Amino acid sequence: MLGNRTDTQRSEHVCTIQRRIAQVARERAQEVFTSLNHYLDVEWLRAAYQRVKPDRAPGMDGQCWADYGKDLEKNLLSLLNRVKTGSYVAPPVKRVYIPKDGGKETRPIGMPTVVSYYT
Repeated sequence: MLGNRTDTQRSEHVCTIQRRIAQVARERAQEVFTSLNHYLDVEWLRAAYQRVKPDRAPGMDGQCWADYGKDLEKNLLSLLNRVKTGSYVAPPVKRVYIPKDGGKETRPIGMPTVVSYYT
């Protein structure tokens, strides 16, 4: 289960956009994508939010999935606006070290934020 949906229950809207991106990539194989922002919309971001596992630990900003969802539409509109205007800055990833099998060595994992409020 991913967030509130299983992997097979992806939004049809998201799948349609993914198919369109794949089609354009096949048709223009010699070109390089420099931006996919024009494909983003609130429905795409909402589907991404719903795929986040709600019980995961918060990232650097301390924000958990449920808190972000309390004003989800406003938060998603703000995020979309920041992404499309170029003012969105990806937040730092919280680095945590967990023990490897055997116990003495550790390995790093990154814990991203749900969505950044940084501008």
